[in-house]
Formats: sequence, structure tokens, C-alpha cells
Amino acid sequence: MKIKSLLIANRGEIAIRICRTAKDMGIKTFGIKTAKEPKAHYLSFVDEIIDFCDEGDDVPEFLDVERIVQTAKGHNIDAIHPGYGFLAESPYFAQRCEEEGINFIGPSPEAIYKMGNKTIAKGIAKKYKVPLLQGSLGNLMGPQEAKQIASKIGYPVILKAAAGGGGRGMRIVEKATQIEKMYKLASTEALKAFNDASVFVEKYVRNPRHIEFQIIGDKHGNYVHLGERECSVQRKHQKLLEESPSPALDDKLRKEMGDAAIRIAEGTKYFSAGTVEFLLDDDKKFYFMEMNTRIQVEHPVTEMVTGVDLIELMIRIAEGEKLPFTQKDIVQNGWAIECRINAEDAQSSFAPYLGVVDKIQYPRSKNIRIDSGITDSSVVTPYFDSMLAKLIVHGETREKAISNCLNALNKFWVKGIKTSIPFCKAVLNNKKFRNGDFNTSFIEKEMDELFYQGEYDEMLAAYLATFDFAAGLETERTTHIDFEQGKNISPWILNKRLRSL
Repeated sequence: MKIKSLLIANRGEIAIRICRTAKDMGIKTFGIKTAKEPKAHYLSFVDEIIDFCDEGDDVPEFLDVERIVQTAKGHNIDAIHPGYGFLAESPYFAQRCEEEGINFIGPSPEAIYKMGNKTIAKGIAKKYKVPLLQGSLGNLMGPQEAKQIASKIGYPVILKAAAGGGGRGMRIVEKATQIEKMYKLASTEALKAFNDASVFVEKYVRNPRHIEFQIIGDKHGNYVHLGERECSVQRKHQKLLEESPSPALDDKLRKEMGDAAIRIAEGTKYFSAGTVEFLLDDDKKFYFMEMNTRIQVEHPVTEMVTGVDLIELMIRIAEGEKLPFTQKDIVQNGWAIECRINAEDAQSSFAPYLGVVDKIQYPRSKNIRIDSGITDSSVVTPYFDSMLAKLIVHGETREKAISNCLNALNKFWVKGIKTSIPFCKAVLNNKKFRNGDFNTSFIEKEMDELFYQGEYDEMLAAYLATFDFAAGLETERTTHIDFEQGKNISPWILNKRLRSL
């Protein structure tokens, strides 16, 4: 059945992303206005706003399953797209939509549940002959069982939350004397984060690469993978920069990993978009890690190299359509890199940076895509993720993509708060990264400097700090700063000169 109306049960850049595709498909869009962001930028994109600004709500707006479902039902909305995060991986939410006759844009509740529980997912991977790390297939009964398994497979091992992800409920154990303490920490964190204290143990691979495959399946049993994404630039298991394809894979390994990802999808009768994640060791051996049953933050790099609109496919699959292509039709063209522009201070251990975005200036080019949920005067609050925008850049080769990305970052300005832009520049200027020689320990071991400053950055910062944006374009046209002539001038002297203009 064709979807005519869609509630976007999310916020920020992903809400705008979904809204744009839905509108292109002729679908009426609804957005949720919350008390924490009553003037949020994403609300200006939807056709109709639903006000959730009640005072005294105990449940966060985007986690209130019943309210969202009943709201959609009350407005006669055909479908709900959860984006990522929040309720995107909740089998209960998908089940409630199904029960109320609302089309959930995503996989079945059964698939979400099976792949959301890491021990069940590992059992499916084993059944379909997908490589696994040694460890427990089921949940641990306690620290003594963890110790017994660890003694057989050898240290180091890692304890992981069975119901979790995103680095929460995970603890690395180097020796037997640490098991009890680490088990308690992992279990307690898992309970707090996922309301499930269950953990399992597996062999810990030191400094692997993190490679994930984008898969897509329909309700008729057709499956395709859209290639891989390299996600090894991360801190505390949080991804910071992604690219597609990966510099670590050749055609043979890409086919082996892609086929394994498809077997996981087939084993769960999966439909919609999903991501199968692997660890890749120094010997080019890969191991199943988990499956994310939703659209990923980093999906634009896949879209950029394949030309496929993943959100459109998700909607069409939910409507019952078949995939419009087969595996042989998928071709990766060039290279794409995504930088997550976060409101963080990299020089202060990536501490969140709250405040008002006084002015934001995006780079523009045919090879650049910006996904953002903020605009001038947007407020960065402590209530949501620190990501402000995603910069996605394409190039014919990896070297060209890196060069294009650096050029784009040099034209990406945010006034009022600190961001991760200097960190992204530092990564792209790092020799080992440019050579493709990196893994998940890259930031800790290879990044001597977490902050990159170009030769004009101080002067441009001073210029932006004093420029009167409200004065209009006429002042901008008549004001000229010769940065080449003055690049060695003290920023304080430059600042004084700018004030006199």
C-alpha cells in the first residue's frame, strides 16, 4: 500500500534528511515539536508540526512509544520513520506500530529483537557460517563462567552487553584477577543503559579495523549489499570519521565479507536497510561483531559512491516493492569521506561544548553534501547528541577525496562554539591516515596532535569574531583582508585592525 503520510519520530539532521526524500516522493510529512527544542530547525521542513511541548513530562518525547503511536493513529498517519537512535532499534516500538496498523519504516520486530540481542545474533552468525571470535555463545551466568571461558580462549578478552551497543557495557579484561571487577562494571552499565544486565565474553582483538557492510533486503527475499564503510577512526567506540570504500579491502575480501553480510540478512529474513559490522585483524581475517537494524549516521558515504537513496528504498520496501536492482548492478564510483562535525573540544578530551551557534557557514560544491540540523542562532543543549552536521565529500580517488574534504573543511565555519573541525583536519593531514595505515587505535596511538590549525585560521577566526553579520552584504563586498600579506601578524593586532574597518 502506498504511503501518503509519514511521521518522523526523530529530530535534527536525520529528520530533515528523511523529510526531503519523503517530500520528493509526494508524501506528507509530520514532525514532533518538543519542549527542549521548541524552535528547532528541522521543524521548518515538515508539512505539519505536532506539539509535544507539555510541561512536566517524565518520559523524553522521542522515547514515549505509546504517545507517538497514538498520535500517529489520531492523525491518521500511514507510517512512522524512526531514523536512527531513540526508538529505531526497539522491537516493542515496531510491534506497536504493527498492532495499530501503522507502517513501520524498518525491519520486522522479530529481526530487530534477534539482531539487537548480541548472543542471539552470534548464534545466527554461527549457523550461517559467518566467522566469529571465540567466546560464549550465550549470556554468562556470572564472573566465574567468564573466567572459565577466558582461561580456554586466552587473554585479553572483552565483556559486552548482550542487549547493547555504542560502546556501553563493554570492558576489556587483560588478566584473570580483573574478571570479577570488570564483570560487575559491564553488567551494571548494561543494566543502566539497556535495562538488561546480561553480558557475554569473547576474545579481544587488539587494534582491529572496523568495517561495516550496508545491506538492503525486501519483503520478497531479495538481498543486496552496497559495499563497505571504513569506520576505524573512533574514540571510545564512537565513530568520528567514515569513508567508503575501505582502503584495507581488495575485491576478493570485499566479496567474502559482503557475502557473509548477506547470509546474516537471509538468516533473519531481514528487510529494509541494515548494517552488518565486522572486525578485521592484521591477517585480513574478519569476524562478525553485530548488526544495526536501522539506517546509520554514516549512510551518506554509501549513497555518494553508489547513487542509491537509502531512505527512498526503505520507504518503497515498506510499501511492499521489490528491490529495483541486483548485486551485479551495484557499482562503487570513486571515494567518499564523512566528517562528523560535533560540538566538542578535542583539546579537552572531546568535552561537549554547549552554547549558541552565532553563525554557521557551509562549504558549497558539486562534490560536497551537508546534512545538518542547525542554522544561525541554534542552541546546542545538553539534552541531545553533540553532532551538529555531517560533511560528506566525494572524489574520483581516495587521495582526491581527502584533498576535497580538506578544502571543504577550510571553508566550514562555525562562530560561537568549539567544534571538531580542527580535529577532522588533523586526521586528514595525518600521514598514516593518508596512507590508509590505521585501525581503531589510531587516535590514541597515532594522533600526536588532535587539533590542526591552518596558516590563516587565526586571522579568519578573528575576522569572524568581529565581523558584523547583521550589517548586510554591502560591507562584505567592500571589506578585503589580504591574508597572504598579513599571515604572520599577531591575531590581536589583526583583531584591532578589523575593528577599525
